[in-house]
Amino acid sequence: MFSHVFVSVTDFERALDFYGAVMDCLKVELRFCDRQRPWAGWHSGGGQRPYFVICRPYDGLPQHPGNGQMVAFTAESREAVRRTHQAALAHGGRCEGPPGLRPEYHANYYGAYFRDPDGNKLCVACHEAPGEQA
Repeated sequence: MFSHVFVSVTDFERALDFYGAVMDCLKVELRFCDRQRPWAGWHSGGGQRPYFVICRPYDGLPQHPGNGQMVAFTAESREAVRRTHQAALAHGGRCEGPPGLRPEYHANYYGAYFRDPDGNKLCVACHEAPGEQA
């Protein structure tokens, strides 16, 4: 469905540190990083789309997070959700909802919510029952 998702940031190096830690926990590979532009992107296994990209706003205007917008990443296990949330907070993120079951979405939805250092809202979720996780 998606080709790529862009999230704008104000401090590229700070964002690269934050997203590098988050993506490492999720086992998502860095596809490119150009500090001169600056931008960086990660991709799903095997170099497949969609890509997740961070950069400063192209139009040069100030970055600001959208109200009601969120990017959600899939985790292979509930433990990966916990690790990712912990890494996000350790790298300047802010908790928006600790790891846990959210049965109002579905019986096995285990997710965590946080904001990056620029205020962009993110989620990481595992949709599998404990015995079905990778």
